[in-house]
Amino acid sequence: MAAATSDTKAQPVLERLLNRELSWLDFNARVLELAADPKLPLLERVKFCAIFSSNLDEFFGIRVGGLMGQASLGLTVRSPDGRTPQAALAEIREYVLALTAEQSKLWKRELKLALAEQDIVVGRISDCSEKDLAELAERFEREIYPVLTPLAVGPGKPFPYISALSLSLGVFVRDPESAEVRFARVKVPELLPRFLRVGRKGIYIPVEHVIAHSLTALFPKMEIVECAGFRVTRDADFEVSDEADDLLEAIEYELRRRRFGGTVRVEVSDSMSPEMLARLKLGLGVGDDEIYPVDGLLDLAKLTQIAELDRPDLKEEPWRPVTQPRLALHEDGEDLFEEIRRGDILVHHPYESFTTSVEAFIWAAARDPDVIAIKTTVYRTSDESPLVPALIEASENGKQSVCLVELKARFDERRNIEWSRALERAGVHVVYGIPNLKIHAKATIVVRREGNGLRRYVHVGTGNYHALTARDYEDIGLFTADEAIAGDVADLFNYLTGFGRPQRFRRLLVAPFALRARLIEEIRHVAQAAKAGTQARILIKTNSLTDEAVIDALYGASQAGAEIDIVSRSICSLRPGVEGLSENIRVRSIVGRFLEHSRALILEAGDKSTFLIGSSDLMPRNLDNRVEIVVPIQDSRARQRMTAIFDSLLADNTNAWSLREDGSWRRARAKKDDRAASAQAALMRSSVARARRSLARRS
Repeated sequence: MAAATSDTKAQPVLERLLNRELSWLDFNARVLELAADPKLPLLERVKFCAIFSSNLDEFFGIRVGGLMGQASLGLTVRSPDGRTPQAALAEIREYVLALTAEQSKLWKRELKLALAEQDIVVGRISDCSEKDLAELAERFEREIYPVLTPLAVGPGKPFPYISALSLSLGVFVRDPESAEVRFARVKVPELLPRFLRVGRKGIYIPVEHVIAHSLTALFPKMEIVECAGFRVTRDADFEVSDEADDLLEAIEYELRRRRFGGTVRVEVSDSMSPEMLARLKLGLGVGDDEIYPVDGLLDLAKLTQIAELDRPDLKEEPWRPVTQPRLALHEDGEDLFEEIRRGDILVHHPYESFTTSVEAFIWAAARDPDVIAIKTTVYRTSDESPLVPALIEASENGKQSVCLVELKARFDERRNIEWSRALERAGVHVVYGIPNLKIHAKATIVVRREGNGLRRYVHVGTGNYHALTARDYEDIGLFTADEAIAGDVADLFNYLTGFGRPQRFRRLLVAPFALRARLIEEIRHVAQAAKAGTQARILIKTNSLTDEAVIDALYGASQAGAEIDIVSRSICSLRPGVEGLSENIRVRSIVGRFLEHSRALILEAGDKSTFLIGSSDLMPRNLDNRVEIVVPIQDSRARQRMTAIFDSLLADNTNAWSLREDGSWRRARAKKDDRAASAQAALMRSSVARARRSLARRS
């Protein structure tokens, strides 16, 4: 195996790996392809169009900001795929411009027209009748004008600060008496709806069009020379010093700084004059490379307002999760722990209900008089999640309640600060984690008094304890009373709340300690089995695959003859199908109704099979800079479920894209005589079928 790994590293860098950022943009291109798919219900297409824009916002705020920081320092250190920051930024800009042009064309020429055919008209001021205009004028005066603040630039009035991701109007205003022309910025208030519905026909008018139409009210007795929209994206990433004594205080400070992050992108209406563009560039301190012209509406992420309209005839049929059959007997919370003692339980969200599994487990623990302690992690949660109120109730009931709150969960930092303070006020022991490590593990441990001793029950999942995202995110969770796993989870909690070095874990694979090494060891066992001519197969499901060491191990296993199938939702730096390197590796991406979010592995080496699920993607940040848990699945029924999940994913010919040797992605299509197969549809059907069989047996 060592020789194989050495051989792979002798390959030219550009032949071995694909660029991380460009691979992510490929993923967003797949999202846009769904927006263009006429087979999908119309409002689902509009939703994907909005997701495409919101994804880009986060991509620029996090990934592009980091690259620009490297480029501004003149760094020419090449990334693993061989690109300098400068080269990567140039390719990113070209790709993004092409994608956003495609999105604008799709919106104007297809989606907008298709909506109008369904009596959902997104129009312009020129589409309004006199009566509509009168209504708009009245609403502007009552609802909009009071919250507008024009900011002119001139003597004593410097160029204003432009907040991140806010929509703005740039205005040239002329004094007819002095002929003086000044630039002014009018921010579109973020609390206003993006589209105003007006008139008997209910036309949806973009709010910035309404403001632009009424600008004379903001600049009385002045001439409006030009008005054009623009939008600024700022660097939203930050780092907390390893020396931070008070992590809560350090995070709050960095959140304040985030508002003033450097400008990484300026979207401008392509109708903007060269004079106004020059004024913007000067005021924002940006060059041509940061300017992104847009043909049409800016900020299409706000199309969610249209996508969420109450038009069930234009949407997918609502999905109602079923209860996991073994948990269906215990929906009242009684004997739930007894069922877990009988054997491990695997749950698959959103096909199986988060409410009747994870929430039921947490509430049962909070209210069971025999439970004496609950310990859990919070990376992201929601107002609807039971986690926080259950911990508060448990604490009030005298149980030891411990919560590890990750304050550095990107874009949820402020919410997590609020949760942590509420928990502390209720007497819950709150631990904020470690400055240089994110606690990304998803685990809960419950300690229960049974007979003359104590028994521990554990939930380990691939997704957050977030009731809202559990409806749309595909994730896997394991309930177990296995003493070795429970002991490992308990040891990990003690390490994170206490002071010491963790000892070797019995069953868990834990980052940043040994997860990478253990995974590579398992991959090498498969490679050795392939060389011996026995069963050798690897199945991987992840959000992203970028870790070089793991990729090298997979290349080595492929060279040894192992068959490898990878389902990577977004980023994949591994290049499949290269002769002599990766000809036995196939990579696909599933993008559909639910966000594929679980992380799972099946490794078959001769007579030995290893099944794993966990919180970690196969990326350096997860393996080196986060606390992650990967747990083995040993129960035979749970293993059968995992195998069935992979079978569905690999049979998908509807929402699957295959990665080719040249780095391009091709959407799978059903062959002439084949039936269309959607993995997510198949998993919905199988979940319903299992639930019905369970109900029939009970009745």
